[in-house]
Amino acid sequence: MKRFFDSELDAFRSHLIQMGEKSIEQVRGAVRALVDADVELARKVRAGDDELDRLEVLIDEEGVRYMSLRNPIATDLRLVVVGMKAGSDLERVGDEANNIAKRAIRLAAEPPLKEYIDIPRMAEIAQEMLRDALDCFLQHDNDKALAVIRRDEEVDALNKQIYRELAGFMVENPATISRALELMFIAKSIERIADHATNIAEEMVYLAKGEDIRHNDELKKGPKAE
Repeated sequence: MKRFFDSELDAFRSHLIQMGEKSIEQVRGAVRALVDADVELARKVRAGDDELDRLEVLIDEEGVRYMSLRNPIATDLRLVVVGMKAGSDLERVGDEANNIAKRAIRLAAEPPLKEYIDIPRMAEIAQEMLRDALDCFLQHDNDKALAVIRRDEEVDALNKQIYRELAGFMVENPATISRALELMFIAKSIERIADHATNIAEEMVYLAKGEDIRHNDELKKGPKAE
């Protein structure tokens, strides 16, 4: 029998997924603005950050109200707490997208150092991680959440590769320093986006199993090869 207040949890889930989709859209738009030197798109991304802030506030209000009025059972309480934490991570994803867009505007006025390949690839992985982590919120899929966490190493490796390449540009030609630094900061923002996706996935493991794995490095790395 469906409880009369289940609709409140449904609305809470819906708003979190809406926020997740918006955050992914913001990241995609910011990176596209960089690649295409599209200042108008970058400005649109920056303006869209207000929507994520509004959704974070709404999710927190819904969560607090539900916990205050409904005396939720343990599983529902975990869902609300995890959802509120995920909302905070998604708001920070939006902040990083905003930072990328801001730097994309500055870089649009200068010739690119090289064709953008690794940064878009890095951003694509981070977006996939976000989407999969949010899917776990609906499916309570522990294995999928662990897979998201383990992909963070791919992003870290690409960030280091980009850093080494840009450092080489700066050493060889000091005139590239300002552009290279902007790109380093963009890559760092993408790395942080992947970190937020990892945080969400860790919370989804807690939602699915009631187990806090934030400091369990052995479990997060997965089984060792035979």
